[in-house]
Amino acid sequence: MLFLVISNPAPTRPSDVRERRQSFWTWAQDKIDRGLGHSIYAKTGRGAMAIFDVDSHETLHRLLNEWADMIPAEFEIHPLMDPEATMAFLDQGSGA
Repeated sequence: MLFLVISNPAPTRPSDVRERRQSFWTWAQDKIDRGLGHSIYAKTGRGAMAIFDVDSHETLHRLLNEWADMIPAEFEIHPLMDPEATMAFLDQGSGA
């Protein structure tokens, strides 16, 4: 299950959370290495965007809790369809 997650961190001085931000990138790389994340990007200014590929909502929930423990944030979560699934859906004639 693919999800785009956009973080909007709590307003703090960037220098106050520098170490936690650095540890976030180590955490993020581990998720990519384990196949749970496709890509993770920093947003200009503050926050990050990630594409997670997880087996369940519970796994996504665990990842977001881990993320928020490092950097408190609100998350926008968008379910995604991969291109193959999209084409298969369209080939069925079931809709747009």
